[in-house]
Amino acid sequence: MQSKAISIRPFLGSKNYEISRSFYRSLGFEEIVILPNMCLFKTETIAFYLQNAYVSDWIDNTMVFLEMNNLEAYYQKVFDLNLPEKFPGVILKPVIELDWGKEFFLHDPSGILWHIGEFKSS
Repeated sequence: MQSKAISIRPFLGSKNYEISRSFYRSLGFEEIVILPNMCLFKTETIAFYLQNAYVSDWIDNTMVFLEMNNLEAYYQKVFDLNLPEKFPGVILKPVIELDWGKEFFLHDPSGILWHIGEFKSS
């Protein structure tokens, strides 16, 4: 029998665990508490772990790419949530067009940089 990858789930840290948990719930991720210091956040077929752990070099260099099928609609949803006003440290940048597609950037409350993009159709 041949092996087949099923999923990949990165582990993300947080400066303030409770604020980060609230942030990801606000984005629409379902939270599943695994341990007092770790949760799984998921939506449909993707997921990641959030930990109550902070190492500056790790967090400051963490980037995640989330591919969307309708970037403009998702950007509007995120924009309408007004996350920078609700969560200190959150930064939302507008959609930019690139040669491979388009994306926008969202920094979570800990500074983790999310690249949220949509590839051009081939």
